[in-house]
Amino acid sequence: MATTDQLIICEHCDCVYEKVTLAKHQKALCTRCGGVLQRYNGLSVQQRLALSFTAAVLWIFANFYPVMSISLKGLKNSATLWDSVVALSQGPITFIALVAAISIIIAPVFQLLLLIWVLSFALTSRRSPGFKLCMRWLETLRPWSMLEVCLLGAMVAVFKLAGMLDVLPGIGLFSLAVLSLLLIRIAGRDVRELWDIL
Repeated sequence: MATTDQLIICEHCDCVYEKVTLAKHQKALCTRCGGVLQRYNGLSVQQRLALSFTAAVLWIFANFYPVMSISLKGLKNSATLWDSVVALSQGPITFIALVAAISIIIAPVFQLLLLIWVLSFALTSRRSPGFKLCMRWLETLRPWSMLEVCLLGAMVAVFKLAGMLDVLPGIGLFSLAVLSLLLIRIAGRDVRELWDIL
């Protein structure tokens, strides 16, 4: 019988399995429901920390530089992510502005801060103070971080407006695209491996 450290539970159907060592590009699937149990990650603690710092810099660029600039007959305007939240707050449904602020600004920055906190201690093979709480918050924040939805919306807006106005994607849009990919890579389900590492 395996010890509890070697067991993994399917989050979809609660079926229990023994953990296996995965090779590159492999993943373990639940035989009952087909849900993904494990994925090969291949990132060391140092690589995760370096990517987390890179993502933090990209978050700054994505939030403080224009996502897009539009111009028509000499009139120019540009908007950042925060400008879009403010514009939503002035509409009839201000609750949407709060959801947008949480999903595209607040949740990603908290994810990055928690990752940097946990991983900086993991470099010395130690658990950070409040490790359990940090890991639980990382898991809680994962569904709330929706940068890829924001990115998709911005791309649709660029293509729709391109026929009517001069639209220039800004540094913020490119930063947002790379940040979305990095967050999926470093703060996805594979973050659970830190429980085993530490």
